[in-house]
Amino acid sequence: MKIIYFILACISSALGAIGVLLPVLPTTPFLLLAAVLFAKSSKRLHQWFVQTKLYQKHLDSFVRNREMTLQTKVRLLSFASIMILLAIYFTNSLHLQIFLLLLMFIKYYYFIVHIKTIR
Repeated sequence: MKIIYFILACISSALGAIGVLLPVLPTTPFLLLAAVLFAKSSKRLHQWFVQTKLYQKHLDSFVRNREMTLQTKVRLLSFASIMILLAIYFTNSLHLQIFLLLLMFIKYYYFIVHIKTIR
């Protein structure tokens, strides 16, 4: 099972690295997932990952202090909102559309109220 975690961690960290360059792909969620997966695969790999510049620049302040830069928040919320709005558009279920809208508002509330914005 550890090899599966390792493979998924590598894929997730690669997507996070690509997200640094492409504004439509969020960096933070992929790097958070990679950190969790590296921790599940190996203590040594997790230690290596948290020492990388990618982790230090994009995740360290979030993990330690629950804070993000405004740019990170906007990129993350924009991408997630676009995905939710696409799901709302393509679904025919009114109940699912209402649930997704509620989910989107909860996401904004959480990011605005519970995650501190830094410069």
